This record gives sequence, structure tokens and C-alpha cells, in this order.
Amino acid sequence: MDDLSQLSGRRFALGHAAGETWQEAARAVAEQLGDRDDDELGFVYVTDHLSEHLGDIASFLAGATGTLNWCGTVGIGICATGVEYFDRPAVVAMTCSFPCSNHALFTSLDEAITSYAEMGSAPGGAFCVVHGDHRRQELMGDVPRLARDTDGFLVGALTSSRASFAQLAGRPADASLGGLLMTNARVATGLTQGCTPLGGYHQVTQARENLVIALDGKPAMDVFVETLSDAGISDLRELSGALHVALPVTGSDMGDYLVRNLVGLDPDAGTIMIGDDVEPGDALMFCKRDQEAAEADLRRMLHDLKARAVRPVGGLYFSCLARGPGMFGEEGRELAIIEEVLGDLPIVGFFGNGEISFDRLYAYTGVLTLFTAPDEAH
Repeated sequence: MDDLSQLSGRRFALGHAAGETWQEAARAVAEQLGDRDDDELGFVYVTDHLSEHLGDIASFLAGATGTLNWCGTVGIGICATGVEYFDRPAVVAMTCSFPCSNHALFTSLDEAITSYAEMGSAPGGAFCVVHGDHRRQELMGDVPRLARDTDGFLVGALTSSRASFAQLAGRPADASLGGLLMTNARVATGLTQGCTPLGGYHQVTQARENLVIALDGKPAMDVFVETLSDAGISDLRELSGALHVALPVTGSDMGDYLVRNLVGLDPDAGTIMIGDDVEPGDALMFCKRDQEAAEADLRRMLHDLKARAVRPVGGLYFSCLARGPGMFGEEGRELAIIEEVLGDLPIVGFFGNGEISFDRLYAYTGVLTLFTAPDEAH
């Protein structure tokens, strides 16, 4: 075992299993985790087959491992190092130790802001791992407010479930946001969008809410067709569901953008309809999402993150429910790529209804956080 593996084993422990019942899966996970009573926190994610038992599973893991504080939620898919679980009862869990960081679990926005104030100011502000509930109308405003009022950087995703939308942060959370707040955290994060741009940005010159009427002073449909033609695409049916629009993030110096669905086309009216509201003067780009683009961008993000994260000891991965086997072709492929680049590093996470990075909500993305050794700068 190399030094990195030894360090990972001391500070982060990983367990994952499927089972016919929550007890069966939780017991298998606890056996893999072992005695972890020195660890301060555990992350636990369960598939929605076990959504009603998230609290039971966390309580069982606390008793079995000695790690008392647990944070987690539900996903239609969940993941761990090199593996994904979809459409079957399963549990993934990771226990952690953060010796150089202050941290607090929170079950609401106000609780997070209060905890940050009690910790006092810290260089770089707070780092927050958040789980969100897309059913809450206040969510869209609470994400940027949490980042602003904690001087913070957020990572996370929105619970996905066909059953209950359970969340846990030390105790059950019933708000738009819940999770973990840390100061002096040693982390590196990366975002993968999995898209190939088709041409450059166009200016919206006429629009009404999410109906784009004109781009660059021409009918929007004409610009769309011209863009596809320039990219060598002649048959839209071949790319059904793979074509999207990208809206640039205002103020970003990283070329960041938000991907939105291409909802409808009206060749007679010359208009297109997208999954977000735009106004004249906004910019818009067409893009394509497919397996090749997704794999290439995931590898780009991983290699960049590997270069920045010195001596990583564990991580969290939040991916979109539209990714996973639906995008990468088979269950486990997305996490296999991560393991291929980063090695056997303890990682857990889930596939959500939207992803969170910094102070905004995304779709179709993967957000990876790596925790680094305490004696290394991040």
C-alpha cells in the first residue's frame, strides 16, 4: 500500500452495498467501514428504494461505527469509487476526519448563517456541502444567499426521488437547503458540463420570456439551422435530445455557462423555445451533449483537478440524473473514469435533480470535490 492509500485509509473510510432490505445493505456498509469512532462526520446516500429509512440507516451506522454525526440524502442513483447503483436498494457511506477545519451541520439556511457567524470570520469564507429540495420555491434565492452570507463556496445537488425526499444533517432536514458548513477547509473542486459548443455566442435581439424570436437580428430558427449546417449536422432526428442551449454566466472569467433544454422549434414562425427566460441583449450559444463530449470534458476536469489537489484523501461527487448510464452508456462508466484518473480514492455521492457549484444551480453537470491532506495548501 502506498503512502497516499495509507493516508486515505486513516482519514476517510468508504463502504457501499446493495441489499434486499435496508438492514442488509447497512450491515454490509458498516462492516466495510469498521470502527470509526474517531471520525467526526459521515456522509450517507441511499437510493429512493430506501428513502423512508434514511434516518434508520444513519442511526444504525452511528451505532456500528462510532461516527455519530451523519449528513446525506436520497438519489434515484447513488455512487461510490468506481461504482454506481440505479433502480435497486443500495447505500453508500464515507466517514471523515477534518482535524484542521471547523465545521457545523445545518438543517436550514438561517441555521447555516448563524453557525458561520458563531465561528467568526475565516480566510476564504466558508465551504458548504449542500443538499437541496427542488420542490421549495425559495431554493433559487437561498442558494446565492447562502454563498453571499457565508462568504462561501457551495457544492452539492438536489435530492432526486420517486418516493420521499428525505434529507439528513445531524437530524432530519426539512427546508430548501441542508448540509455541512466548514471553515479552513482544504478542498479543490471541479465542474464538468459535458458539452461541445456549436459555433460561438449569438445575441438575443428579440425575445418574450423563454421564446427566442430573433438572434443577431435574424429569425432565431434561421440562425439555429445555419449553426447546425456549419457543424455538419443535417438531420435533427439523429440528435434528438442531444441539442441544447448555453447561457453564459455573468461575471465569470472561466467561460462558464448554464446549459438549458431546447424545448421547442417553430419553423413557420422562425422561433425557438428554451428552458429559461432571456431578454434582448442576452447571449446564447447552441451546444451538443453526447457520450463522446461528456467523457472528454469529464477527463479534462479530472486532470485539471488532479493537478490542483495535492495529496487528496477523499471526495464527494454530485452528478446529474441525466448523466450516469443515460449519458455514458452503462451503469458505472462515469465513476470508472473518475477512478481511472484519480485512483482508488474514497468518493461517495449521488445523481440529483440539479447540481450546485459556487452560488448557482446547474443542470447536466458533474461537481467533484476533493479534500486534501491537512498539511498541504489547496
